[in-house]
Amino acid sequence: MSTIYETLKKDHDRHRKLLATIADTQGASDERKKAWDDFYYDVSAHAAAEEETFYSKLMAKEDGQPEGRHSVAEHKELDDMMEELNEIEFSSPAWLQKFKDLRHRYEHHMEEEEDDVFPVAKDVIGKDGNEKIGSAFEKRKEDEIELVEEKAEEKLEE
Repeated sequence: MSTIYETLKKDHDRHRKLLATIADTQGASDERKKAWDDFYYDVSAHAAAEEETFYSKLMAKEDGQPEGRHSVAEHKELDDMMEELNEIEFSSPAWLQKFKDLRHRYEHHMEEEEDDVFPVAKDVIGKDGNEKIGSAFEKRKEDEIELVEEKAEEKLEE
């Protein structure tokens, strides 16, 4: 069983690969659309599950609140950017520019989590329960993917 840190890092590595794939595609290609959809659904579910299972534990203790609040605020900014990208045509120069900004911010966010937040969390949360939190994250992420898909279907129906 993986710890929460290993689980989050594995997701981050997948997200980095998807960002690179998207950057390597052009226009409204099927490859870009698929990579974007994979990225969008996975990151949306990841962030929600991370806030509920990991950041809630971190922010429950005063020493973890600054890092937790900062990261949750970044999640909101990134989520807003992804929603904006969903409204722009893939072949538009505006889409590519917004994507480059998103990529830069999200890569920074992942590095900050891994380099700054994880060490604080290890001290604040402690070692007990790291695997339990990792399992809770994975389960919650599965549930969140379903919710993200439902929201996307509702938006298509509008």
